[in-house]
Amino acid sequence: MTREAPRQDIDESELVVSEPKEWAAGIPGVLVSLGRGMDQMGAGRTVKTLRLLNQRKGFDCPGCAWPEGQGHRSFAEFCENGAKAVAEEATRRRVDADFFAEHSVAELAQRTDYWLGSQGRLTHPMVLRPGATHYEPISWAESFELIASELRELDNPDQAVFYTSGRTSNEAAFLYQLFVRSFGTNNLPDCSNMCHESSGSALNQTLGIGKGSVSLDDIHHADLLLIAGQNPGTNHPRMLSALEKAKRNGAKIVAINPLPEAGLLRFKNPQNIRGVVGKGTSLADEFCQIRIGGDLALFQALGHLLLAAEDEAPGTVLDGDFIREHTHGFAEYSAHLKTLDWAKVEEATGLERSQIETVARMLAESKRTIVCWAMGITQHKHSVPTIRELVNVLLLRGMIGKPGAGVCPVRGHSNVQGDRTMGIWEKPPAAFLDAMEREFSLPMPREHGFDTVAALQAMRDRSAEERGLVFFALGGNFVAASPDTEVTEAALRSCSLTVQVSTKLNRSHVVHGKTALILPTLGRTERDIQHTGEQFVTVEDSMSAVHISRGRLEPASETLHSEVSIVARLARAVLGAEHSVPWEDFERDYDEIRDRIARVVPGCTDYNARVREPNGFILPNPPRDSRSFPTATKLANFTANQLEVLRIPKGRLLLQTLRSHDQFNTTIYGLDDRYRGVKNGRRVVFVNPKDCARLGVEDGQIVDLISEWLLPDGRMEDRRAEAFRVVAFPTAVGCAAAYYPEANPLVPLDSVADESNTPTSKSIVIRLESSKRSAADETVQN
Repeated sequence: MTREAPRQDIDESELVVSEPKEWAAGIPGVLVSLGRGMDQMGAGRTVKTLRLLNQRKGFDCPGCAWPEGQGHRSFAEFCENGAKAVAEEATRRRVDADFFAEHSVAELAQRTDYWLGSQGRLTHPMVLRPGATHYEPISWAESFELIASELRELDNPDQAVFYTSGRTSNEAAFLYQLFVRSFGTNNLPDCSNMCHESSGSALNQTLGIGKGSVSLDDIHHADLLLIAGQNPGTNHPRMLSALEKAKRNGAKIVAINPLPEAGLLRFKNPQNIRGVVGKGTSLADEFCQIRIGGDLALFQALGHLLLAAEDEAPGTVLDGDFIREHTHGFAEYSAHLKTLDWAKVEEATGLERSQIETVARMLAESKRTIVCWAMGITQHKHSVPTIRELVNVLLLRGMIGKPGAGVCPVRGHSNVQGDRTMGIWEKPPAAFLDAMEREFSLPMPREHGFDTVAALQAMRDRSAEERGLVFFALGGNFVAASPDTEVTEAALRSCSLTVQVSTKLNRSHVVHGKTALILPTLGRTERDIQHTGEQFVTVEDSMSAVHISRGRLEPASETLHSEVSIVARLARAVLGAEHSVPWEDFERDYDEIRDRIARVVPGCTDYNARVREPNGFILPNPPRDSRSFPTATKLANFTANQLEVLRIPKGRLLLQTLRSHDQFNTTIYGLDDRYRGVKNGRRVVFVNPKDCARLGVEDGQIVDLISEWLLPDGRMEDRRAEAFRVVAFPTAVGCAAAYYPEANPLVPLDSVADESNTPTSKSIVIRLESSKRSAADETVQN
């Protein structure tokens, strides 16, 4: 039996804190999965959806991008968070015209992301007209004409920004970028800009392709896995099954993280006896509790020790043949690390030299090494050089282009990698634009567009006399995902029109431009029927496997359009019925889109045929496939990087934002972070007990978090987030953590990673001040 959407919002005064867990998953994960399904879908719908989740004849999980196996798949090929994601999308709750008539935008703006998302599926296009207090229904035809009118009135196409979420299918993404470039701009920011852009920047420079080089089978057969800045137990739970299999095959695992994460300590797999009634599988052989931002220094130290070991026993440590035949820059890199300052390494990492030496020995002894990482690595000022350094360590041992070895950036959204493959990028390569021009006989804009941060800066920095931008989002929750919340909200409110293509209500619908539209779309779980019959879409996972996703449920409303349909109809409205691109054909039959993808996108030849194979197909990856490297030097590049040490002023902490176990990105499923011992609330800040004593704060005290940002002119600029409960927690000394989006107001828009322009959400200097407000005062505040 389903439950009604909550009428009340979060009451932080009910927050309860207990001891953190030392293991992940197990029977509690199964019970929570089933419970969330029953609450939102009911028993029959829960069984129907979960048995199709991540199956070859079903639909791809709308959560993370962890791959499915190429062979046998279990009946339950999903994790707790995947089950929650499906329950949220396949819910029987509805947000219809009556809901918007009942709730003003001002009222909704006071609600939290959790409450908004819990209300259910959007059912009808809605418009908020200038000066209106409530959204009201609008027809699809009127919606498209309104958008077309606003876009035509812009002085130039670069005054429009077209954002994309990582859930968007390959077909919708390809069509979207074709429309945007036909309109005349490369303003195509996406969620990659805020998460793995640093990975792409570093990997393109060093290996020539901004993607991982390993398969799921490589994970299973690695000798050594270094997992840095990642919490798979919460963010990619199915990865734990792969790590368990690797352990059974004899692998060693090193966890590198400021916080001890339950999933990397012990995994109780609910699909085997050991996980149900036994102790489960101990995963991490070594836990390096590193200080925030210390990973650059750690990987430099590991490289230094490998070089020193080679000097002591020439020909026994480094892969000399690989270095000579396939790399560039080794001499400069080696000379740079000869003078490594170990005092700086220990200061930056907070680790004992003996532990770093232990990890170096593990690297020297391993014949198959993989380094995995996520946003704990990518969201710092020096993220790009950090990733270049971990590549350096792998190159020393020849760990690229061999089974069981390579780089593994673990993507956080189900098709964020596919969107980039399909051309969602503000800096498209010339070869891609050339192929587009040949295929469609249309000129493509060549000037680079706005990424996420640049788009927000452009909105923020315009004079009052300039006409507002048009902001269009194909999925996602842009306001909650972006840094510097106050600045972001002001930027969106300065737009003449904001458009959100969404499945559910979120914060971006109540932070709006002069005019605002909500366009409801089909979810991944739902049947997509077009003129030529039932359609399917395709996605790409973290390991470059492209496969089919086919929804099976009846749509939440008869008025929903697919993302493909929305983009095609918008394109016709904006570009005109006589436009040379056959938008109507693309909407009628998605095979027509895939035929064009096959002729434009590298590696997608015979797309329609290959994707219909049982496992789809794997995109080419030259470093993995042939040890060839499409870099400027045509070799894998060693790099010499400056050692950065984050020095925090006295009385301050270095804060990282992170997810609760009960959320995925900006979607808040519930109020419990089971593994960290937090229940019924979210406004917490995790602080080491030693830091609590040093700073004079008590466990349970309510404090304000104030971030400090040094402006170019030398002035200090503060940002405040109020009423967080201090939770004494065994994080690294000098470091703290808090959930986003609650902590996003603390991240300065201009504080970004060098080269990638990614917000530095994992390294924010803060101070704690006793709050004048109680936790209960923050019940309905974001």
